[in-house]
Amino acid sequence: MSLAIVWSNEQEEHHISDELIALLESILQMAGEAEGIRKGEVDLTFVNNERIHELNLEYRGIDRATDVLSFAMNETGEDEPEIIYALEDNGEQEDVPYVLGDIIISVPRAQEQALEYGHSLERELGFLFVHGFLHLLGYDHQDAASEAEMMSKQENVLVRAGLTR
Repeated sequence: MSLAIVWSNEQEEHHISDELIALLESILQMAGEAEGIRKGEVDLTFVNNERIHELNLEYRGIDRATDVLSFAMNETGEDEPEIIYALEDNGEQEDVPYVLGDIIISVPRAQEQALEYGHSLERELGFLFVHGFLHLLGYDHQDAASEAEMMSKQENVLVRAGLTR
């Protein structure tokens, strides 16, 4: 199994084209290669500002819309349940996908930011997707050094994908 996107569209403001999904799949392969991740599944959901606002409030306690949210599946904590894999009839573990986590992107917010920064919606969605993917792997931007590292990794992937500003 290689890296894969399982996606859904829960917003109606913008059409999600096959070309966009192919671009994001390519970006996922490049970002995974750069990080040494060869297999796994990323669940990607496109939403509107209202829905991402609800999720941001519910899961982060922040009462406003944001552009992207990430929920890593490999985080462990005291409230995290242990993952139990199903077994085949012969006692072998089922071949289930290794889910890295969920990335949720507000497409209207991405459109606003693309206009603000003067680049394409595809570039902004690519940026948000790579940003979310890096969060799934444990990267963060709580201080200047970690933010610089994350930004560098994001830009390297976007340049390889031809999504420059």
